[in-house]
Amino acid sequence: MEQDLAFPGLVQARLDSLGENYKVINGGLSGETTAGGVGRIDWFLEDEPDIFVLELGGNDGLRGIQLSETKKNLLTIIDKVQTKYPDTKIILAGMQIPPNMGPEYSQEFQSIYPEVAKEKDVTLIPFLLQNVGGIKELNLPDGIHPTEEGHKLVFENVWEYLKEEI
Repeated sequence: MEQDLAFPGLVQARLDSLGENYKVINGGLSGETTAGGVGRIDWFLEDEPDIFVLELGGNDGLRGIQLSETKKNLLTIIDKVQTKYPDTKIILAGMQIPPNMGPEYSQEFQSIYPEVAKEKDVTLIPFLLQNVGGIKELNLPDGIHPTEEGHKLVFENVWEYLKEEI
C-alpha cells in the first residue's frame, strides 16, 4: 500500500489541510515487535517529537511473546521518550489479538495497554483497529493488515485522540 494511503499518511494529509505545522514520521516496520521498538527508539529520538504515537505489540501477541516482556518493552519505550523529552505528548495505541493463543493470553494481552497508559499517565486509544480488526473486507488477505478502506477507519480511530493533543 502506498504510504499516503496508510493511516500515518492520512494523518499528515489532515494536519496539512488544517494548516498545522507537523511532520508525521511513520516508524513502522512490518513484523516489528516491542523488543525491536526498544532497539530502534533512540534513532527516533534524535529530534524532539511534539507528539509520539506508540503502536506496537500486536506482533508480540501473535508470536506468543511473554506478556511481561511486552509490557516491559512498552514501558521502556515510554520511559525513554519521557526522560529525553518530558514535554512530548504520548499516545499509546491499544492492541488486541485473536484468541489463537488461548482466551486467557488474549485477555491479559489486551489489559497491558490500559495498565501501561495508567502507569505512565499517557493517552490511550483503547483499540487501534476498532471497527476494522476481524472484518474480512477491511483487511488484506493476511487477515491482519488493513486495506485502504480499513486504513481510513484506523485513521479516524487515531484522529479522535490525536486532535485533542494538537
